[in-house]
Amino acid sequence: MPDTPAWATLEVATGGFATGRLLAGGPLEVYETQLIKRLSIPENEDARLRLNAYFVTDQGMGELLSWLDDRRYAIRYPEEGALLAIAWMCREGHAEMARDILSTISPLFPALRFYPVPDFRPHRYDAGVQVQDVATTRERLRRIAPNPAILAQRHAVAAYAPLHDRLLALFAQTMTHDDWPCQVCPADWLDRARELLLAFEEVDQASRLPSKYRKAGSHHFQLRGYLQACVIGFGALPAKDLGRIRHIFRCSVAKRGHPLSAQNAQVRQLHRAEVSAPLHAEIAHLIEQRLTSFEQLEGLDDTGLCKIAVTEAEATPRVPAGTAIPRSVRRKIDRCLKDSIEELTRRGLISSGEVMAQVLPQVTSGMHGLGLENESLQQLYAAIYRAFRQRRSLLLLNLESQVRLAELPWVNAIESFRRKDLSAATASRQALQQIVILTLEHFPHAILPNKLVREIADLASRAGLAIPLVEELASDIFMGEFGSKFTRAAKLACGMLQGSLYADYYEIDAAQIESLQDSHAREPAPKRQVKAGFAQLCAQRAGVQLGQWRPASNGMIIEQQQILTTHNLAALISGLQLKNSLQSRFRDMAQSCFRWICARNQLQLVDWHAKLIRVKNSAYAWRQMVFFLSMLPPAELKLTLDWMEEHYKQQSEQFQLRYRPVLDGLTSCASARMSSAPLSMEKQGRQFLGWSETGHWLLRQAEDEGV
Repeated sequence: MPDTPAWATLEVATGGFATGRLLAGGPLEVYETQLIKRLSIPENEDARLRLNAYFVTDQGMGELLSWLDDRRYAIRYPEEGALLAIAWMCREGHAEMARDILSTISPLFPALRFYPVPDFRPHRYDAGVQVQDVATTRERLRRIAPNPAILAQRHAVAAYAPLHDRLLALFAQTMTHDDWPCQVCPADWLDRARELLLAFEEVDQASRLPSKYRKAGSHHFQLRGYLQACVIGFGALPAKDLGRIRHIFRCSVAKRGHPLSAQNAQVRQLHRAEVSAPLHAEIAHLIEQRLTSFEQLEGLDDTGLCKIAVTEAEATPRVPAGTAIPRSVRRKIDRCLKDSIEELTRRGLISSGEVMAQVLPQVTSGMHGLGLENESLQQLYAAIYRAFRQRRSLLLLNLESQVRLAELPWVNAIESFRRKDLSAATASRQALQQIVILTLEHFPHAILPNKLVREIADLASRAGLAIPLVEELASDIFMGEFGSKFTRAAKLACGMLQGSLYADYYEIDAAQIESLQDSHAREPAPKRQVKAGFAQLCAQRAGVQLGQWRPASNGMIIEQQQILTTHNLAALISGLQLKNSLQSRFRDMAQSCFRWICARNQLQLVDWHAKLIRVKNSAYAWRQMVFFLSMLPPAELKLTLDWMEEHYKQQSEQFQLRYRPVLDGLTSCASARMSSAPLSMEKQGRQFLGWSETGHWLLRQAEDEGV
């Protein structure tokens, strides 16, 4: 297109050919029409020009700045971020720079949108990550195999059902008016019976798929046996067998009508239609081919095009055009979606701390925009960056070789605000804060998995933060020692939680913790002595001897270590100064923990080991919940405990019976704390721990109840 600047986003057809259409242009969209009506702008060929011009006025810029600060906007093409950048520059006193950009883009006001899409939901634009790349997604789609049950059903409807109807019809020809079989024998009946038995054998040999028609004891299986007996000696069946044939025939007629009736034909046609739909595996294999054109080692900024219904060009005899993509296949496609960690977590694609750890390295290698100190500008830059990436990957054109992001006039201006002296430490700290907040908010019931702890520790190191992060230790290989970082983590947690509900509930003696020596002491004790000191305290609290080398005893010691260190909760919230950021979320996080405990402990489990793991994880979730409750002010704590009591009463009777002592132990402790009354945990309820060397009381009680 003549006079089109290189930075304008062109539509690119398959093969890399530009169609000439500008993606930020074209007909007015729904949201633009709504803006036009709100602003009383005539809806004509000048409408887009007038919209762009409105956002340059004081009122329009005020609206843009409101969207910018609240992050309530979306940018699909880089052009849609230009006026947001101009508005920010004007507010910050960089009017000359804003005028330069405006003079560059204003000639295209009639054609292109330089304003964003308003959105009611705030977005956070950070470095895009994906759970898996396109190549892995293709492999997962290829691996989808046909469901054996559906294949068997399809085979039964196509092969066995017609023969079954012929079988019923044969017996019907031998019946009298009261449905008694084998009363008359038409001239060619025995020949047709033999032919049908041969047809059954051929179908049996053609496929070994399981089928109700081959199941011993089924009506069909019984009728085939009676037919064979009739071929050998028609009329020799005893009255009991004749009565059975009569019963089976009448059951079939009641269900589908006479085997030769229009009703039966209609039912069979419905069955054929039900099983004729394309298999999910067939659709998945077709969709896998759609992904061949994309960069295989990257994610997709938008998976929408890969999830549209089957096109005419893609259609096959088994998968016709217009076939919708099933939810299970769409879900697999979404796993290569590249978006913010926040968005992937919200959509359930990052479904655990383990998956969070898997994507975290992508963050450290793609911190775009983090060199900008102003958060609104940082978010705008990241949004424009993602839109720019989208036009390269989705439209199958490597625009980086033609135009770079910094060549967009408004992006080039934003780059001038990047701090040249901003160290990787600042960027790492910003990323680390976001990761920790998202993990705690979305998976509050789970302790940080070791892989995630290591990734967070790496980011903390990059950020120059000395946060004592500890891993979960395996009870079967625990050697009776803890490193000095465990002592530091315990002291940090003790200082943060002294006098709190957490300290009261777990009966933590601050003096004992503070008396421990660590490697940062002015006159450090020998390394082994340091380790043994903390380990000895944990063993003492657990009521077991150190060095027994029994997994259960070791587990009890390790659990006490987790209690004293809060397994990284105190270290991260204190070290990253997150208490204010999380203050409004602690209550929801505590409630989420309690919901998880209630739901998980009412699932039916058969395996004994799985039950042990459930008790352990439930105790860990309980500990996390107590920590979050300890962060609440007294009034909010009481409201949350009241909510827990009401939620508890909505659970099953068996669950309430088993967990009453656990809930009483917490509420009694909280009540005593709020009233300054003395507390005896043994009398008021149980302290919930996950390990025991004598068999956990929750499992014994459940066993007594037959659960």
